[in-house]
Amino acid sequence: MDDVFLQSLLLADSTLRLATPLVLAALAGLFAERSGIADIGLEGKMLGAAFAAAATAAVTGSAWLGLGTGIVVGILLALLHGFACITHKGDQIVSGIAINIAVAGLAPTLADAWFGRAGNTPLLQGDARFAPISLPLAETLRDVPILGPIYAVLISGHNVLVYVMLAAVPLAWWVLYRTRFGLRLRAVGENPAAVDTAGISVEALRYRALLGTGILCGIAGAYLSTAHNASFIRDMTAGKGYLALAALIFAKWRPVPTLFACLLFAFTDALQVRLQGVVLPGIGEVPTQAIQALPYVLTVLLLAGFVGRAVAPAAIGKPYDKERPHRV
Repeated sequence: MDDVFLQSLLLADSTLRLATPLVLAALAGLFAERSGIADIGLEGKMLGAAFAAAATAAVTGSAWLGLGTGIVVGILLALLHGFACITHKGDQIVSGIAINIAVAGLAPTLADAWFGRAGNTPLLQGDARFAPISLPLAETLRDVPILGPIYAVLISGHNVLVYVMLAAVPLAWWVLYRTRFGLRLRAVGENPAAVDTAGISVEALRYRALLGTGILCGIAGAYLSTAHNASFIRDMTAGKGYLALAALIFAKWRPVPTLFACLLFAFTDALQVRLQGVVLPGIGEVPTQAIQALPYVLTVLLLAGFVGRAVAPAAIGKPYDKERPHRV
């Protein structure tokens, strides 16, 4: 029984680590899409930030400088998306896809040119990575039945960016539902013409929302390359931006349900690692490819069953023209 309990805690611990970039990216998408900007470019922003963070950390030896650079790159890519979609009223889906494709090609090209490692960055060691943090009394309380292992294994031992993710969820909820900015953000995503009539700049609000998107994508990307992994690897986001967007839709653009949706996707990801090599009676060993597809299969099944019930912000994907406020 103790072994089963410990394995369950380890699975939950792995789920939390894998959920961190998904939650941060989903919250990034939450701010963009609540303001009326469809952001399919979460993948590219995360990947660009991951490369920038790893490259900076490799050169300077500081994970914190890497994090700062990753956030700056995330913001720049978000503002580029805004420049195309808000200032020039461009197609938001095309802009997001363009960012994804451009970063997917540019990041490994720069990595190869700068470091000569076939599109990767050097391995990060020491202060160039975010190390796990042991919370007070974690080892002392480890032997306490039930609560001790939960505290020592599940709560303690994560790096600082995991705790940032956990704090970001209630902070996003508070900003969205308890601040003037959040009220205006939700309003501009539903009826930008009414917000404009009230004398509030629609463009400024949407740019501020994308600023938050860039910051969160920057943290998510930096986590991938300087905390969860020890370097930048070509295409290391592996569709996490799309999974985050799927979780956001499944959660109907709400912060707390988005957390649980991301945890569900991360759980299937953690589970598939443990299922590899398992032999089922009468079937034999399950193919690795089938197990690795679990998170994506779950995404399709959930969206097929629930996306029809999710009502997106009314103005999402529609450029706002002050001269023609009802333009779609």
